[in-house]
Formats: sequence, structure tokens, C-alpha cells
Amino acid sequence: MKPAPFTYHRARDIDDATRLLSRLTDDGGDPRVLAGGQSLVAMMNYRLARPGHLIDIGRLTTLRGLRTGEDGALHIGALTTHHAVETAPDAVLAPGFTVLRDAMRWVGHLPIRTRGTVGGSLAHADATAEWCLLAVLLDAVIVAQGPAGVRRIEAGDFFHGHYTTALGPDELLTEVVFPRPAPRAALTEFAPRHGDFATVSAAVDLDVAGVGRTVRGGRVALGGVAATPVRVPAAEAVLARGGTAGPELASAVARAAAGAVDPPADAAGDAEYRRGLARTLVERAVRQAVAR
Repeated sequence: MKPAPFTYHRARDIDDATRLLSRLTDDGGDPRVLAGGQSLVAMMNYRLARPGHLIDIGRLTTLRGLRTGEDGALHIGALTTHHAVETAPDAVLAPGFTVLRDAMRWVGHLPIRTRGTVGGSLAHADATAEWCLLAVLLDAVIVAQGPAGVRRIEAGDFFHGHYTTALGPDELLTEVVFPRPAPRAALTEFAPRHGDFATVSAAVDLDVAGVGRTVRGGRVALGGVAATPVRVPAAEAVLARGGTAGPELASAVARAAAGAVDPPADAAGDAEYRRGLARTLVERAVRQAVAR
């Protein structure tokens, strides 16, 4: 199919993009931002999305790149591609953020990773998307800019539901900030075919004492079990009790995670099937995180 008619605009800079968003929203034009286009264009071709205006920000080079701040936080520009993260050298992507690089192998296929963007994935807010899950797991901060200025939104407050976020209609997502390294984090997922949308995804971030194998706590997050990526406090409580980083602990965390969620049923599988996937994937993620 072909998309419904729309008017194309090319933004000159961030201020121009936000002015266009504000004006066209006030005029009832239903504008959408075009970044890599890997999600939006497909939805437009199926007429699942029918924006009246497209605002192309693809040439705003100031929104590309990765950098580490003086406080150790990792800043990723909204137009940075998945492939740029996947291939970033250690001098750019510190070893403590290796989980971000490793997670990119789950994102579609190479052509998608070379066009799709970090900011586009977060703004699209698919509940199984890797960037959304990582943002929730690692307490990322999403930076948005609009006519009223710059706003910082905690990842836990950013995702509101299916393809719905805290971004205002006149705001542009400009950057995502990961505030701290996560050297013992891992992400894994299951899809019917590699590159397909995940049925369920799981990620963990462990607090391991020194170079030993004693777990002192951690975080667990799941995608594909709710309308947004979710943290799983019941599984985190198991990690908080501590213990040796071995198969028994991984299994206990996985059981707690699977028992705490109430997944939806759809064409990809019923609730019990998704719980089984959650258990398997959490156990696998814990094992991978321990092995780092």
C-alpha cells in the first residue's frame, strides 16, 4: 500500500523542528517527526498512521553521536543509529556500557540498524523494543526540547502505554542519557525468527561484589508482558537477598519474575506461553550477566 497524502517539511535545526511541531499541532495538522523512518514509514504504508505533515530531522547532525560526560554518564544523540552503537569502539562506548552494544544484535537486520535511530525507537515506544527495555532497566533519562525549553524525563515516567509516551505534541526527543555504567548487565529475547519483533525480552543488571561471585542486588526488566517495558520487583527482591552467582540463584530469580507478571494473550502466544518465555529468558540473562 501507499501512505495517505501528507506535506513534507525539512527542519533546519532543533528550534526549527520544534517551531514546526508547535505550529502544525496548533493548526490541527497532526505532524510526525521523521528520523530513520524504519517504524513510521512502515506504519504509514499500511495506513496505520496517517500524519498530515512529516517533519524530517534526518540532517540535524548535532543530534548524532555518543559521548561520556564528566560524571561518567553516557549521552547518546537521538539520531545516532543502532549500527553506530553496535560498532562503537571502547574509546567511545566505555566497557561498562557493553550491554548496549551487545543488545544491538537483536535489532532487526543490518539495513534496519544502519537507518533506524535510538531516539526514534524510544519515541515509537514499542513494548518489546531493545532501547525501551534498556532505558527502563538502567534508569535512563530522556531529554526533550520544545517551545518551553528543555525537559528531562525519567525512563520510568516516559512510557505510558502502547506506542504512547510522555513527549508533548510539540516536543522533540533530542538525547538519551544513561547515568551510570552497568558492567554486569545483559539483555536477551525470543522471536520466531531472528530480526522479528520480540515475543518477550528480558534484561538484568546485577550488583556483584568485586571480582567474586557474590550477588548483592540488581534489577530485572521485561518487555512483551505488558503495554510498556516493566521492572519486576519480585525478582529484584530475590537478588536483594543476595547469594552466590550460580544456577540456583538464576533459577530463583527467573521463577519470581515469571510468577509476578500477567502477560497479554495474542497471536504470538497466550499468557502461560509468555510466562514460560519470561522465566527462560530471565534465567539466561542472569547467567550471561554473571559471565561478564
